Amino acid sequence: MSLRFVLDPELTPELRERIVALWVDVTNAGGAVGFVPPVSAADVRHTADPTFAGIADGPDRLLLGYAGERLVAALIFCDNRFDLKAHWCVLKRVMVHPDTQGHGYGAALMREAERLGRGMGWEALHVTVRDGLGLDRFYRRLGYREIGRLPGALRVAPGDDRDEVLMWLALTAPPAPARARERGGRRRPGAPTSAV
Repeated sequence: MSLRFVLDPELTPELRERIVALWVDVTNAGGAVGFVPPVSAADVRHTADPTFAGIADGPDRLLLGYAGERLVAALIFCDNRFDLKAHWCVLKRVMVHPDTQGHGYGAALMREAERLGRGMGWEALHVTVRDGLGLDRFYRRLGYREIGRLPGALRVAPGDDRDEVLMWLALTAPPAPARARERGGRRRPGAPTSAV
């Protein structure tokens, strides 16, 4: 089943709860979306509420992916809030529901973000990933390249500091054919496709 994408949906209370539930499920399955499992909806709301404000009041934008009527994927186009960086965008909270992993939804979500990014006039997309989960390989297959690391920037537990890996996709060149970008095979089922 292919995904149906919705950009800038109305953030109703029901939709907010569905996004929080997705965020909880992704985190508790090991996804790197700002938390370390286990988390509850109350834990996630502490971060989700100001995130939703940045979307509802601007300038951030929300992209959702649906399989049928079920919300299974999400990401946020985060404005840099700095004029000298207005030509590129940060993607945050890249999430795909864990029980849909292995269906290509993560790649489809990122391809849609790339398509929209080009249409919005951005020259590049930036995403950060938590090292140690293999997420950088997923993004590399989609044309992103590592541009740096912040060593030990993410403390996921006492004595377990992870690098924050900075990934970059230039949008000024024409997009590579999908097959060329995805060489290297499919991700293993259950591997998280989420950003920090």
